[in-house]
Amino acid sequence: MKKQIRLIALDLDGTLLDDQKQLSENNIQALAECARRGIQVVPATGRPADGVPKELCAIPGVRYAITTNGGAVVDLETGRRLSQCVLSNEQALQILDIVRQYHVMYDPYVQGRGITQSSFFEHMEEFGISPAVQKLVRATRDVVPDIYQYMVETKNCAEKINVFLADLSDKEILREELSSVEGLAISSSMYNNLEINAEAATKGNALLWLADHLGIPREETMAFGDGENDISMLKAAGTGVAMGNASDHVKAAANEVTLTNEQDGVAAAIQTWILK
Repeated sequence: MKKQIRLIALDLDGTLLDDQKQLSENNIQALAECARRGIQVVPATGRPADGVPKELCAIPGVRYAITTNGGAVVDLETGRRLSQCVLSNEQALQILDIVRQYHVMYDPYVQGRGITQSSFFEHMEEFGISPAVQKLVRATRDVVPDIYQYMVETKNCAEKINVFLADLSDKEILREELSSVEGLAISSSMYNNLEINAEAATKGNALLWLADHLGIPREETMAFGDGENDISMLKAAGTGVAMGNASDHVKAAANEVTLTNEQDGVAAAIQTWILK
């Protein structure tokens, strides 16, 4: 059945992009046609704004992005943050105090850039980070001598703190320990990571804020996702679409299920429910 949709929010990794982090021609064409019809096409990602693929930003009409899991809503044309929900410096330091006790790589995102240090940047393979993700990390991080000292000295807030784990058996132990810090949203988008945001900073909340900002009813929004950090968005949207490669837990949060990210599931769903 054709749906009346005016805004489409799209997770990137594992959803719009294939396993090599590439954007297919089929997906580009489907989104370009949506944009031509006046539908807002909104990347909704755990990445910062400069991690949104250039080919996606180049589609005429792609203006807004939900970044760092809802830590910010960004106007891609001006770079201005329209809305943000961040971890305080105190919260960020509490989180870093905990994660530093584990064999992990951690990156706070400050004003749209990831902050890392050489000991992580030069040894990403220790943390099970694929070559494709390593390339993304190198493009979206700034290197400082010591992350913790940087956060102490600058007193910056953080949009998100990303953690890659060398030992996967630590994942749930660390999640449990982090849950002792008040006011956090803890999620995951990859098998070897945890993503820590302020409690209200979710993709779902950011989607609802942007839809309201643009005067679009919730019922006329659609969201695509595959990961735990997409569940809030799939539930918030008028139509939540889980990818075929999503876990059963994510699929249960959606209204519909499409093909996998390797099969251009986004384009297939758009053709079926919007363009036909």
